[in-house]
Amino acid sequence: MKTVTERFLTYVKHHTTSDETSSTFPSTKSQLAFASFLAKECEGIGLQSVSVDKYGYVTAILPGNSETAPTIGFIAHMDTSPDAEGKNILPNIVENYDGCSIPLNGTSLSPEEFPSLKDYIGHTLITSDGTTLLGADDKAGIAEILTAMEYLLVHSEILHGDIHIAFTPDEEIGKGVDFFDVNSFGADFAYTLDGGRIGELEYENFNAARAIIRIKGKNVHPGTAKNVMVNAALIGTEIASLLPEREVPSKTEGYEGFFHLCSFEGDVTSAVLTYIIRDFDKASFEHRKDLIRLIVERKNTQHQGAIELELRDEYYNMLSQIEPHMEIVDLAKQAMLDCGVTPIIQPIRGGTDGARLSFMGLPCPNLFAGGHNFHSNYEFIPVSSMEKAVEMIVRIAELGATLDFPKNL
Repeated sequence: MKTVTERFLTYVKHHTTSDETSSTFPSTKSQLAFASFLAKECEGIGLQSVSVDKYGYVTAILPGNSETAPTIGFIAHMDTSPDAEGKNILPNIVENYDGCSIPLNGTSLSPEEFPSLKDYIGHTLITSDGTTLLGADDKAGIAEILTAMEYLLVHSEILHGDIHIAFTPDEEIGKGVDFFDVNSFGADFAYTLDGGRIGELEYENFNAARAIIRIKGKNVHPGTAKNVMVNAALIGTEIASLLPEREVPSKTEGYEGFFHLCSFEGDVTSAVLTYIIRDFDKASFEHRKDLIRLIVERKNTQHQGAIELELRDEYYNMLSQIEPHMEIVDLAKQAMLDCGVTPIIQPIRGGTDGARLSFMGLPCPNLFAGGHNFHSNYEFIPVSSMEKAVEMIVRIAELGATLDFPKNL
């Protein structure tokens, strides 16, 4: 058997950054190459019905040895975030971490800046070399799922139902399950392995929308611009200034929502602002979108229709879909406890494939994969957290066969 660390170190060397400007699905060809690689991994450990479809979804089945158990799904995503460089990742292994700053190329991973490091003194950590992200989001989840599947194949004495696994592309750009066939997948419920630190168990997430504001200006010589020039970039700053200054990611936490200005590009002639809008409460979410619309409407009146707003929802809070099936949350919680892991139940300040899958009829809470500082060059993961995730997956499969769980949720 390969260890979860061996798998992870292999997987992060595959370049799979997704591209939100692409018109294809998946958005990058490298994800299709990785999908083919993972299909061979699945076949190599003995999984059945291994498939890669035209969209890049990798699916496989571990047949059960308990006829009464529900079919459980485990899902992780193949792509890495475009927020940081994901090519030529060079993993850095830090054995017996001593609690001090970890030197990286051009920077360092410091416990003063990242206090969670102090929780892993004496553990083996894996970081990048500091020039790229690491890719634990979500190649750790993939490595953990496949390691758990191989363990169950080797230990046939462990009773479990059918287990269906899936690896998805383009999760990081919000398109991960655009073409996912829930009925064909065939699970009664599932879990995404896409959370952070050890113990995370999440079944609430943001409601999410994206706003793209396009501004058309008029440029003339500044010496003769009075009552003629329309400065698109300046109008953009006016719009940005009208949103609540404290309702941004850097000043919010817990259940607090925000407006996040992702990009602002422009000059006098034209400008484009891209915002993501996030809130857990549906009414507050709608209020935020209404505020964006109102600001654009008023500025359009002032600037003779120079502004165009594209506003679209991306995903919704899965809580409403999970609450009728809290037994699947209790199952994961008990599995963690049985593995010596303290469950940390908290809302996801983001989204997962599981949020959208839950609205597609597949209840799908999110479980820890073990990493920290996702989407950045400071990303790291403790080996011990990955090992506990493998134990948790195995225990979920085992509990699913022994507890009274309804099939066909």
